[in-house]
Amino acid sequence: MSSPNYTSRRSRIQRQLKSLQVDAFLISGLSNVRYLTGFTGDSSWLLLTSNSVLLISDTRYETQLADECDGLPVVIRDASRNLIDAAADAVIDSGASRLGFEADQTSVSIFRTLEQRLSGRELTALNGVVERFREIKDKWELEQIRKAIHFAERGYYVVRSMLRRNQTEKEIRYLLEEAMRSFGASGPGFEPIIGVGPTAALPHAHAGDRPVRENSLLLMDWGAATETGYRSDLTRVLFTDKPTRQMYDVYRTVLEAQRLAIEAIRPGAKCSEVDAIARGYIQDAGYGKYFGHGLGHGFGLDIHESLRMSPLSTQVFEPGMVITVEPGIYLPGKFGVRIEDDILVTAEGNEVLTTVPRDFESARLGFLE
Repeated sequence: MSSPNYTSRRSRIQRQLKSLQVDAFLISGLSNVRYLTGFTGDSSWLLLTSNSVLLISDTRYETQLADECDGLPVVIRDASRNLIDAAADAVIDSGASRLGFEADQTSVSIFRTLEQRLSGRELTALNGVVERFREIKDKWELEQIRKAIHFAERGYYVVRSMLRRNQTEKEIRYLLEEAMRSFGASGPGFEPIIGVGPTAALPHAHAGDRPVRENSLLLMDWGAATETGYRSDLTRVLFTDKPTRQMYDVYRTVLEAQRLAIEAIRPGAKCSEVDAIARGYIQDAGYGKYFGHGLGHGFGLDIHESLRMSPLSTQVFEPGMVITVEPGIYLPGKFGVRIEDDILVTAEGNEVLTTVPRDFESARLGFLE
């Protein structure tokens, strides 16, 4: 099995500093710090210059840092000094006169405190620097994502085999989470969305007390997390009793929209144009106003990463990107259908990483006990 090369990841960022017009870069996003160091704790920032690396943490993580980041220079603060002060002191010690910081990870309060502590130095807001590199998954990351998909799919089959008419959305959610953990997942990749009938018409619904018997349609949006922090994200619809003609029509429309979109994913394709393919098909079928969200998103250490498919996206697909494709149609008060799979962009086109069948017949369970 491969292993992550954190030194190489940091070096790529360090080589960017000159073009970013900064002498040092203070990285505070939790997932970005983890991506660049392997550290799984929190409350820790990373300071990079062109020729130095420094992880700023506290006494709670001293032993953990030695285990996870052996050899990485570390500043350990105690309770007499806060994280901002420790970071500011590190910047001063580095001699940097121009500091880049992660704008979308830095509150106004933290920025103002840094600005005060670093008076006379130039602070530059940077956006998406580490996230851009994270869009392209390396071999080790792809192994982790495949593992997260495996855990999620095995959990799904347990739930499918144990579904009963009296089960509630919450009970299904808890069963799914337990099943994924039993196969090796550290937990769910996010709070599973379990929706029966009208609940399924809410794209980000919370599982409630609605029982399966109340409606013949059940939507499950779920994923697993590995011990290394990587995630998966799938959605399937199951028919627990005879579906209505409208349910069949909506399901068929969503499935074809997804198929057309996946077929179009390849290096050089524009994310917005792939989104338009699925959106246009749904629009032509008469359901355009019932599909309001983007077609898909990147994922990895976070369940939503910077790669996005939407009408607003300016991104272009590159080999190594991993993205969900999840068109949906949501009829308020009735039901919703979303079908979601995880796709890897390859040099030749794409690979569908998820394997749970999504054809209409596979979605039909028939009458449950």
